[in-house]
Amino acid sequence: MSDILVNGESMHIPDGYLGPNTYIAFWIIMVPIWYFAGKKLSAELRSKQVPLLALAAAFSFVIMMFNVPIPGGSTGHAVGGAIIGIVLGPWAAVIAISVALVLQALMFGDGGITAIAANCFNMGFIMPFVAYYAYKLISGSTEITSSRRAIAAGIAGWVSLTLAAFCTGVEFGLQPILNHTPEGVPLYMPYPLSVTVPAMVLEHALGFGILEALITALIFAYIQRTDTSILYGQESRSLNKKPNVATRF
Repeated sequence: MSDILVNGESMHIPDGYLGPNTYIAFWIIMVPIWYFAGKKLSAELRSKQVPLLALAAAFSFVIMMFNVPIPGGSTGHAVGGAIIGIVLGPWAAVIAISVALVLQALMFGDGGITAIAANCFNMGFIMPFVAYYAYKLISGSTEITSSRRAIAAGIAGWVSLTLAAFCTGVEFGLQPILNHTPEGVPLYMPYPLSVTVPAMVLEHALGFGILEALITALIFAYIQRTDTSILYGQESRSLNKKPNVATRF
């Protein structure tokens, strides 16, 4: 089933796979998201995290360049969106991953120019937000150094990449419905949802999602051992936590 993406990247949508009505809609969706992300970033990003933002964009750029061939002529890769969303926050991740995706499309043709907004939605918006809130839900109120948090980060990485792949599969599978000739011949992606969704979900859930989970868990565990104050919201909570005078004496 992965032959639906011959000569393409499984998570990087190339030009010609989405019709104008689809990719223009994603540009309309992403422009306000980018604007709001920039506003949130200027308000929330601490000076300690500024170098990490550039490092996160570079990390995502590099990790997505390691495309692994899979049967059927397609390729796949991890994204790094989960760990960026957990460490810097999902809005910062939107900017970091979007920058990486734009550079890849412009410099290496990795993903189409018209599909930049769609790729940024799937990998730069869906992934970090799903990962961040899945991590928060699973880790609960455990201590920041708890092993449960590293496991939660790994699970969040798997869930977020698999869901992003699902969204990509849906976008592909809708094209024969939205864009076809009067005779019913598809103008862009020719395969229906019954083919595109399983093809995208299975290869990511059983392969690249596991890789994303390992990368996320290992990096998070390293941060636990070194400096947990860089985690999104962690330093502000510790600063706002005031000692209980009544219990000090």
